[in-house]
Amino acid sequence: MNLADIAPGAPLPRLELPPVSCTTLALFAGASGDHNPIHIDLDTARGAGLDDVFAQGMLSMAYLGRLLTDLVPQERIRSWSVRFAAITPVGAAPACTATVAAVEDDLATLELAVALADGTVTLAGTALVDIS
Repeated sequence: MNLADIAPGAPLPRLELPPVSCTTLALFAGASGDHNPIHIDLDTARGAGLDDVFAQGMLSMAYLGRLLTDLVPQERIRSWSVRFAAITPVGAAPACTATVAAVEDDLATLELAVALADGTVTLAGTALVDIS
């Protein structure tokens, strides 16, 4: 895909993901080193007043990174920032989206989001990518 040919406001291909499972959380904990028990231990989550464990925020950021590198080669990503907005519960199937916000001097600003099926945005951010 050539982002230089995309007009601002245009949505880019989405990344649809399977539902997050407890296995996903355990595997990501091992891969990332994030062993916070609130993500993998039901008793800890309930002790914090939650009904269940929930996904690590960085798992959603990893999914968003996958979307970005599906769109452009990694070496073309100039900056990337996110804001964690809501939790991703077990069983939710996140979807990552990117929209071209602006194109200037061979750089595209992308608006990014990870959202759940009910429209809840769990992660929002921007990326600046080289489209030359």
